[in-house]
Amino acid sequence: MDNFLVLLALGLGAGVFSGLFGIGGGIVIVPALTLLLAFDTKTAVATSLAALLLPVGIFAVLEYRRKGLLDIRASAWVAFGLVLTTIIGAEITLALPAALFKQAYGVFVIIMGLRFLGVFNRGKPAAPIRDDADTSGTPWWGLFALGLAAGVLSGMFGIGGGIVIVPALVGFFGFPHKRAVGSSLGALLLPVGLLGVLRYAAAGTLDVLDAAPVAIGLAVGALGGARIAIGLSAAHMKQLYGAFLVVVGIWFVIQPYVGV
Repeated sequence: MDNFLVLLALGLGAGVFSGLFGIGGGIVIVPALTLLLAFDTKTAVATSLAALLLPVGIFAVLEYRRKGLLDIRASAWVAFGLVLTTIIGAEITLALPAALFKQAYGVFVIIMGLRFLGVFNRGKPAAPIRDDADTSGTPWWGLFALGLAAGVLSGMFGIGGGIVIVPALVGFFGFPHKRAVGSSLGALLLPVGLLGVLRYAAAGTLDVLDAAPVAIGLAVGALGGARIAIGLSAAHMKQLYGAFLVVVGIWFVIQPYVGV
């Protein structure tokens, strides 16, 4: 019962981050499982992916949809790419020590975070993009390629992929930040990590009973996170997200040295 409550609370906290930043929540779940419950990394990754199989962000997505901050077409193409490559990431994690890749990815995430914080903007700041800006012309192949890349990282690290999807939608495709978050959550509604979860289950690194309370917490917390995000100004949202990325990036860089 104690573990059940810890897993439920963990899912609730991760859900808030999910709704706020458009991520699946695995970026919070995996380190928390290793630190709080002494899960080994591969089991934590498998548990996180399994928890994300259910449409835990449905309430958050509906909230973004109600506010006109969801591009369903973009979500669909990204999700299609995610489905195809999550198993590749799982195979990489099961076969290789991924410490060097994690550090390289961490550096990339830190740079993206600093970019959101405006560290590299030496000239006149760019005009903010309106939340209702039209994104219907975004090329499908670009969205699909984004999903493919995010799927590999999802399978490797037990994350939904939003930590890649949101910055890419904003930085490469010109999405308003809140619409990028809503569209990322929409892409993560489908069981995109199913093949990866099945691979981990076959390898004996998954306990579905651990994933269930995490999923319940995620569903509730994501709605709260979405409501917080929608109420923030675009500038504050961007700064908050940038700070979040920097913290996440630092975690990936130091993770091989702290033994989790």
